[in-house]
Amino acid sequence: MLTDRQQELYKAFSESTHHNEYIDAKTAAIVGLSVALAINCSACADHYLQLAKKENVSKEEFAEITAKVMAVSAGQKRVQAQRALDKY
Repeated sequence: MLTDRQQELYKAFSESTHHNEYIDAKTAAIVGLSVALAINCSACADHYLQLAKKENVSKEEFAEITAKVMAVSAGQKRVQAQRALDKY
């Protein structure tokens, strides 16, 4: 899918996000897990779920993350539906 050069550049970029200057590892795991759930990437969610466990994200925190992802997703669908209805 990617050329060798593109793969190398992507890997370097991806790895650069693992060593943050401004957010701690727990926050990074929470953000990664949230995004993985939002974009429906099961492989990503599995990866970030393991990181979240390693960073001691509680089940209660995970439940709140899931609720936020659901709310944002539902809001996006509501806006999408309203725009379609407005064009009807």
